[in-house]
Amino acid sequence: MEYKIINNVDNNRFEAKLDSEVIGLIDYELSEGNVLIVPHTEVNTKYEGQGIAGAMTKALLEFASVNSYRILPICPYTKAYIDRHPEYHQLL
Repeated sequence: MEYKIINNVDNNRFEAKLDSEVIGLIDYELSEGNVLIVPHTEVNTKYEGQGIAGAMTKALLEFASVNSYRILPICPYTKAYIDRHPEYHQLL
């Protein structure tokens, strides 16, 4: 299975797409002070356990890093991912 991770700027979310189907997403909101608020991560149950949430989270954090955004991880998955990856601690 080969999926793509895209930043759907119009909907303020990163998406994992398999062909034209959205199989996962991470919502975000750009707040004052260049802070990305991350409230929600979701993967279609049919595709859980395949690293999709991790791949989307990594893409989101790289996007934040390149654009000098800070992260406010409301989503427990995003918070746990950052906790496990010290290279992203400076984004908090």
